[in-house]
Amino acid sequence: MKKLYVFVPALPVLVLLVLNTFISKEKQTGDNITPGTKSVTGVTHCDSSITVPFGPVAKVNTVPINIVYKSADGGKTWQDISEGLPETDQPVVFFAGETDLYLHVKNEMYRSKANLKTPVWEKESVPGLQSESFWPSTTIAFNHSGITAFNYDGGIYQKTPATAGWIPVHQNFKKRALRTTFETANGTLLLGYDHGLYKSADKGKNWKQVQRDQVMNVVEFEGVLIAASWNGIIRSEDNGEHWQEVINEGGVGIAIECINGGFAAISYNIKTETRRVRISLDRGKTWQAIDTGLPPSSFITSIKQMGNYLVCGHPDGIFLSSDMGKTWTKVHAGIDTKAFSIHASGNALYAVAGNAGC
Repeated sequence: MKKLYVFVPALPVLVLLVLNTFISKEKQTGDNITPGTKSVTGVTHCDSSITVPFGPVAKVNTVPINIVYKSADGGKTWQDISEGLPETDQPVVFFAGETDLYLHVKNEMYRSKANLKTPVWEKESVPGLQSESFWPSTTIAFNHSGITAFNYDGGIYQKTPATAGWIPVHQNFKKRALRTTFETANGTLLLGYDHGLYKSADKGKNWKQVQRDQVMNVVEFEGVLIAASWNGIIRSEDNGEHWQEVINEGGVGIAIECINGGFAAISYNIKTETRRVRISLDRGKTWQAIDTGLPPSSFITSIKQMGNYLVCGHPDGIFLSSDMGKTWTKVHAGIDTKAFSIHASGNALYAVAGNAGC
C-alpha cells in the first residue's frame, strides 16, 4: 500500500499553517485576551514516555504506513482502518458527519455510512469537484437542512433525504474564495469567505455582509456563534449580526468546537509562535488555557470531546484528558513529522495523519 498524504479541512489546516508562518513575522497585534483568560506564558513540555492509565504509549514504525485510525472507546485506544483506501501519492481529505463519512482522493469523492465498524467506500458523484491537490479543495459540510458540498470557486451543492443527488443552491449569490458554510439552529445561513462573512435570514434569497475579515468556520451553542477568523476567535450572540473578538494574539483562529457546556478553540500566538488551546464554559465570553500539559507546538490541529474525554490532535501524537485539560495523556505516538487531526461521528472518533508542515 502506498503512502497516503492526508490533508484535513475541518479546519483548513494547510492554509492556516502557511498563514501562521507569515503572520508570525508580519502581524504586529499584541496580546488581547478576554478578561479572565489565563496567561499564555509558562508553557511546559510533558513527558512523552510516561506510562498512562490507559496503557503504555504505542511504538510506531518510522515508516508512516498507518494513516487513518478509529476509536470506539472515547479515544483511549485506536485501530488502524487504512486498509482498502485508494493507493495514492496525492493528498487525501477526510470529512465526518453523524451518518456519513466522506473521503476525497485521486480527484474522486468516496462516501461510507458512518455506523459501520470499518468504512466501506463507494464513489460519490459531486458536481464541481475540485482536485484535492488544489487547496482548499471541495469541502463537505453537515448542516441542519442537509449535507453541503462547496468549492473555493463558490459553487455550493446540497444533498437532502428528499433528493437523490446533489442540487445547486444559492446560485444568486456566487462569490469566489468560499471557506465555509453554516446553518444556525433557527435556519439563518452563513457563508464565510476570504473577504468576509455573509448572512441570509430568508433561506438564501437575500444576503448581507456582517464581517469583513476572513472567516474559516463557525459553530453554535445555546444561541451563541463562535467563529475562527483571520484575527483569531470571534463571537456573536445576535444570530451573526454583530461580532466581537474574544481571542486575539496576533494570529489566525485555527479550530473551534462545541464541548459539554461551551466551546473549545485553537488559535495562533505570534509571540510564542505556538498554537494555544482554550475552553470557554460561559458561552464564549471568557477563555481558559488548557494546554500547559501539552508539548508546545505551532501545528496542533484539533480538539474534540467524546463523553468525559477531551481529545487533541498533535504532531507528537494523540492526547487525551479526563479532567477538561488540566492534565493530558499521550494515547498514541506520532508518525514521523505528521500531525493527527481528530474527527467525531456519532460515538466514534477518527484520527487522520496529515502533514504537519508546509
